[in-house]
Amino acid sequence: MKIAKMNGLGNEIVILDARERAFTPDEAWVKALADPAQGLGFDQLMVLRHPKSPLADVYSDIWNADGSKVAACGNGARCVAWYVMREMNRDNLVIETEAGLLGAVSAGPNQISIDMGEPIFDWDRIPMSERMDTIRIELQVGPIDDPILHGPGVVSMGNPHCVFFVQDAELAPVREIGPMIEYHPLFPERTNVGFAQIVARNHIRLRVWERGAGLTKACGTGACAALVAAVRRRLADRLATVEVDGGALRIEWRDSDNHVIMTGPVALESEGTVG
Repeated sequence: MKIAKMNGLGNEIVILDARERAFTPDEAWVKALADPAQGLGFDQLMVLRHPKSPLADVYSDIWNADGSKVAACGNGARCVAWYVMREMNRDNLVIETEAGLLGAVSAGPNQISIDMGEPIFDWDRIPMSERMDTIRIELQVGPIDDPILHGPGVVSMGNPHCVFFVQDAELAPVREIGPMIEYHPLFPERTNVGFAQIVARNHIRLRVWERGAGLTKACGTGACAALVAAVRRRLADRLATVEVDGGALRIEWRDSDNHVIMTGPVALESEGTVG
């Protein structure tokens, strides 16, 4: 099988082409490949298959580095789009995932735009274990009378995100608080945890603790979720630059159809075969 190591703003992605061979990795195999000491090292693994939908060009299963299977990965989808567009000599295609169909277009050399679809706000679809207003949920970290963090927004972009708004993202306790919130009982399927600083209405600084991967240089769905959560709180405009540790993504939450569009760069690191 063909295999490629890519990254989207430093978010490490491995693409495994299983379209011509029936192959489903187990947790141990994924963990071994994710370990940089014995494998390639990655945050997410994207396994390509033939599409199930007649509207799609390719199907992608997605695994996190800890071996857990997930439904969405924005940076991974951009890498898959670039990889398959190059193969098909096209500048647009449709990727099918467990979360649905994602339209992708080339936005310039090594730049890909992905239509991430509509954000989900219903507490039971995110999912959460309790009914809450997801614009600002009842959750705080620290003493009751002086919490360190409180009132995050929650949204699903095909995967769950809990977004705290902070004064300074560089000082945010990502490594300390991220794992606590990822496994909080409010999130039965765990959650990604964002720490978003509103620099300006068109500029958000974001750091993300990714479910199953930890602190990463970039998180595409996290960037989408941060913008959406900020707009719902009237803190940002519908089009903004979201600056992550690895660089910047352009995120737009369109008025016309309620879809979120993510645009950013991808890079190919290496290619080979496996198995």
